[in-house]
Amino acid sequence: MNKTFDRYAGIVFLLIGAVFAWQSTTILDSAYGSAVGSNLFPLGLGVILVLLSIRLLTETLRYKEEKSEKTRLDYKRFFIILTAAAAYCLLLEPLGYVITTFAFLLTGFQTMERGKWVKSILISAIFSVGVYVLFVQVLRGSLPPLPDWMGF
Repeated sequence: MNKTFDRYAGIVFLLIGAVFAWQSTTILDSAYGSAVGSNLFPLGLGVILVLLSIRLLTETLRYKEEKSEKTRLDYKRFFIILTAAAAYCLLLEPLGYVITTFAFLLTGFQTMERGKWVKSILISAIFSVGVYVLFVQVLRGSLPPLPDWMGF
């Protein structure tokens, strides 16, 4: 851990979260016939980012920076996750929320910790289907559905 980097990252993410939450209030309350307003998700993400940034800033005050060897950055994992995030954005509409979220989470889990396929598949499937059912069925929101060619 690098105390200086963590401090600056905490400040930057705090500002991004605050702007995200502030700008989400300018989005219309309801869109696409959804009972849940389209401003709810960005507002929630902004608040979560602010809270996590505050936590990061308080943690940087608690720990002492240890003298250690220069840490090696893991560019391979970074670019795999970056590519998966870009693919997620591009494929969300054509493939639907459930499939793209499942694939993104599975890729992320396997990038961070190789092996444990059953655990990764279960968590990815439960999360993607669970969030879809909760948001679309319970909260009456709208997310991209499964593609028509799947027959559902």
